[in-house]
Amino acid sequence: MDGSEFLHSSIKQFEYYKQLGDRAFAQLGDEQLFRRFDDQANSIAILVGHMVGNMLSRWTDFLDSD
Repeated sequence: MDGSEFLHSSIKQFEYYKQLGDRAFAQLGDEQLFRRFDDQANSIAILVGHMVGNMLSRWTDFLDSD
């Protein structure tokens, strides 16, 4: 599999998982998204924000830089 095929496959997977996430979030209200279960836990909103930052970092300039 060359880089172009891998990138296309990865984009398709991200689109699929984004759709699943969007459908899950549509079932939650704002209170549920921002609720912390205890003082040591992050809310769903915080966790998703961390994941977004991680993915942006990992996929920015993919195949061109590290």
